[in-house]
Amino acid sequence: MADSLRTYLEFATETAWQAGRMTLGYYQTGLRPDLKADASPVTVADRKSEEFIRSQIESRFPGQAIVGEEYGVLEVAGASHRWIVDPIDGTRAFVRGLPLYAVLLGLEIEGQIRVGVACFPALGEMVAAASGEGCWWNGRPARVSMVARLKDGIISHTNTASFARHGRGEAWDRLQEAAGFCAGWSDAYGYLLVATGRVEVMLDPVMEVWDNAPFPVILEEAGGTFSDWQGNPTIYGREALATNGLVLEEVLGLING
Repeated sequence: MADSLRTYLEFATETAWQAGRMTLGYYQTGLRPDLKADASPVTVADRKSEEFIRSQIESRFPGQAIVGEEYGVLEVAGASHRWIVDPIDGTRAFVRGLPLYAVLLGLEIEGQIRVGVACFPALGEMVAAASGEGCWWNGRPARVSMVARLKDGIISHTNTASFARHGRGEAWDRLQEAAGFCAGWSDAYGYLLVATGRVEVMLDPVMEVWDNAPFPVILEEAGGTFSDWQGNPTIYGREALATNGLVLEEVLGLING
């Protein structure tokens, strides 16, 4: 298993990096987005990135399933391996020329995320992990912080208005009161910040599976946690909470208090 996971990690890292380079060809060019049915933006860069990633997976691992944000599900009968692709996480940031967007790639094996990569092309940052292989940030080991109390820590988030919109306004108020500092280092970048020890908590009240896919193994291998808002380790909870582990119980108490 270790050898195969290392192979998958190398493949995912290279594929995400190449897809990220592709997106840079469209970045800060005045690209105009289309709107999807849910009113979220999509661009030719999203589509080209996912097309490339899917073609690489289908060529290298033809018996494996794929789920992607833009092109849906490729089912493979009896497949134990499923790749989950977000070709550009943070399309709004990408369209506005902000550097916090990411290419996300996760590999689920027998229902568990075993490989995850988050590449931030405009920032020159990548965090990547596989079960038992550690978490790596631009080639060096990544570890969560040792801050043990929220009053000494930093909470990251995406959009403050979304908490109330999704029935989490009171929980967010309690977290803000308890935290030393809150900042909107948004979308996938907040999860990288937790994994690399620069903030203690990142949370979103609404997420899709492709938004979450790389982060369980990234956070676990970095010494932290990734879960829903009840503390269940899942990518299917339609929400996300990443912590350094030390503040997890305090955060859950405030969320559910």
